Amino acid sequence: MSSESSGSLRLLRNPEFLALAGTAFARSQAYSTIAIALALYADIFATSGTVEGLFGTAFALVQLIIVLPLGRAIDTGNAKRYLLVGLVLNVGVFVGFAMVETVDHVILMRVLQGFSASLLWITGSAVVGEISPDAERGQWLGTYNQVGAFSSLAGDLVGGILLATSGFTLTYSVLSGVTLLAAVGVYFFLRDDPGGQSDPEEATGVETLRLLLGRSAVRALVVFRFGLSFGKMAVILFLPIYARTRFGMNPILVGGILAGGKLTKSLTQGMVGSYTDSLGHKHLFVFTGAVLYAVGAAVIPFAEYAVGWFAPMTVAVGSLSTTLPPAFFPLFGAFAICGVADSIRLPASMALFVEEGEHFDAVAGSLSLRSIAWKVGQVAGPVSVGALWDATSVFAAFFTASAFIAVAAVAFLGLYHVEPAPEHVPTAGD
Repeated sequence: MSSESSGSLRLLRNPEFLALAGTAFARSQAYSTIAIALALYADIFATSGTVEGLFGTAFALVQLIIVLPLGRAIDTGNAKRYLLVGLVLNVGVFVGFAMVETVDHVILMRVLQGFSASLLWITGSAVVGEISPDAERGQWLGTYNQVGAFSSLAGDLVGGILLATSGFTLTYSVLSGVTLLAAVGVYFFLRDDPGGQSDPEEATGVETLRLLLGRSAVRALVVFRFGLSFGKMAVILFLPIYARTRFGMNPILVGGILAGGKLTKSLTQGMVGSYTDSLGHKHLFVFTGAVLYAVGAAVIPFAEYAVGWFAPMTVAVGSLSTTLPPAFFPLFGAFAICGVADSIRLPASMALFVEEGEHFDAVAGSLSLRSIAWKVGQVAGPVSVGALWDATSVFAAFFTASAFIAVAAVAFLGLYHVEPAPEHVPTAGD
């Protein structure tokens, strides 16, 4: 067993870390399962592409609005209470989703889900960073994110099976049970008031963001993140909806398509990350990964012609069996390509934001800027691509998403320049 694996297993025996990992598990599983449920709601209510786009935009808009004030509140308040509020609110979201009767109800629940997901993600990551020993912070954060990735994969598979075999009510009951269990772990095992000790007068972050945006590399990354998020979030939202509404795939098959992309991402990201460290030129990894994701996005609508290339295939596991329709194979392959693309891009992109933040002793500020840039594209992308789909075709919709990603990659490569570290770091008082 490698030292990295043994370190992760050791962390899971730490009650505090296990409590925090439980919040990541609950959050990621809910996100993945609800992504499949949205495809079912789109089918049930026979929604238009524009309305389906609002499923994504409503979720992201509330996050864009609250990310900065929420981060400041967490920095200066009791983070344990914020975690507990986020978990309880998530249970309320599941109850609401189980009771939806109209499209408007779905959109309202997505707004509430966006708020609760932000509360859990920002607070959980901040607390892990605060309470981890300095020499083990990478191990803590890496393992915490690994739990979230595993849970997301489980949400695709287990969530898809539950939705297909048991319907909405039981599925949301299971998600509620997992979330309440995570809340019990936080209440009993996480120390009171972990982190969140910043001076309110020093927690605004406005000057930090201004300093970071003065760097050409950061400006290039921000422009890139906007274009990438515009296209990528349209893919993530509409891929399961397309599989369900166009090809009638059941939730198990939709979950299998999504799981394929996350599996390739999980299997290759660590290896590519090590290459990123050893070879350098991180901006080229970002560019290459983005272009490959654009290719994956462009492949998706060719599922329309799958009947001429693939035959249906029946897969049996024990007493259960399901038939994979021809469209399953190009959709699975396209999202698998996207998973590899993320593996190439993500470690390099994260590292570049961290390196730029280190110049100003503001890694958290740099990552916050990364999040804000993503949310802007996440708000605009889904509804714009959905409206385009209504007005034209599925090819135009996914090709547009692909084009945004490709253009963002080219713009990033043109804007990116390596600058020396500043000799003098101004402060708010300068």
